[in-house]
Amino acid sequence: MGKTISEKIFSNHCGKSVHAGELIVADIDAIMGQDGTSPLAIKVFEELGGERVINNEKVLLVLDHSAPPPNEGVANLHKLMREFAEKYRTQISEIGEGVCHQVFMERGLALPGNLIVGADSHTCTYGALNCFATGVGSSELAAVMYTGKLWFKVPETVKIILNGKLRKGVTAKDIILYLVGYFKSDGLTYKAIEFEGEIIKNLSFDGRATITNMVVEMGAKAGIMPFDEITKNFFMEIGININEGVSSDEDAKFSAIYNFDLSNLEPQVSIPHQVDNVYPISQLEKIKIHLAYIGTCTNGRIEDLRISASLLKGKKIAKGVKMIIAPASKKIYLQALKEGLIETFLSAGAVVVNPGCGPCVGTHQGVPADGENVISTANRNFKGRMGNNKAFIYLASPLTVTASAIKGEITNPLDVMD
Repeated sequence: MGKTISEKIFSNHCGKSVHAGELIVADIDAIMGQDGTSPLAIKVFEELGGERVINNEKVLLVLDHSAPPPNEGVANLHKLMREFAEKYRTQISEIGEGVCHQVFMERGLALPGNLIVGADSHTCTYGALNCFATGVGSSELAAVMYTGKLWFKVPETVKIILNGKLRKGVTAKDIILYLVGYFKSDGLTYKAIEFEGEIIKNLSFDGRATITNMVVEMGAKAGIMPFDEITKNFFMEIGININEGVSSDEDAKFSAIYNFDLSNLEPQVSIPHQVDNVYPISQLEKIKIHLAYIGTCTNGRIEDLRISASLLKGKKIAKGVKMIIAPASKKIYLQALKEGLIETFLSAGAVVVNPGCGPCVGTHQGVPADGENVISTANRNFKGRMGNNKAFIYLASPLTVTASAIKGEITNPLDVMD
């Protein structure tokens, strides 16, 4: 019987042929920990008596969730991570270098066919690069640093085929919001997802990463994109020459296959306080907003900033609206500066903050006030996500967020686009 991409990757990493449902111990290619999860992993690693970090050059610790540190407690945790990285010679991403998932990919740590774990639920983002990547807990992260291995149940695979031609004003974020609304938060629990179809074929790498980033919001273990010229070009841009990826066999067994024609898809909005509470924008009443946020590991890449800036050019954000832009990495920030995007944001009245996760997790940047409505390009909108459980978070695409910032209320981008 043929194999899915996940079955092939797990077979290659456990030394035997395996299929969905089998329990295995697999070798891990690379791991990631951020400043919200790494300190506990370091504590557990030391309690285990670890003397060296296995495959240390493929371990990346990232200071991004509370960076720069908002208080002395966080500053000391950052110090702990720096000292650990120096002692065990792991990689570290410093304050201002960017969001963990973007930095991880830019450093070439996620390669086609790899098996990757990270102590962050959105580690699944790396599946855009044709690998199996999934989130784990801090203690599991410690175990992988100690042994280089981790146990898994090989997941069943679902194939999602996306065809059609997207309408003007509809982006990758609208696609994944629609899918999350369709499958709900537990509809694909512990499944691996393989994405195919005309829309995927024509989607940019940035768009693909937006989709794989949010597969966990459907309960999935991983989301995997095909290897093609778009994947090759991403690696060429970071100085890596890769010409081959992993694909499923023609006779591979899928637990389900779903076909979607998205030709009539309109902009989607997830309303408080659940990600899977998704509606087409035409079904929403006029909702006043107080804060618009573009950034995060979902939509802080250069394509997202270009989309937003193109809509903002020559315009101003509405009176009474705060708009925050957070590039996903220093590399993206510099590119945005070079292209004049930062000037466009500032001229429109937005605030540009350092690359990182700050506003998304609500630790210190952009915390909304009681009763305020936020429209964000993030991936989660539960109570307190941005630091205030009395605020209301709506999720949408960079286009919809920008259009809403201009109008002062949740707005279809077509109403603002020239």
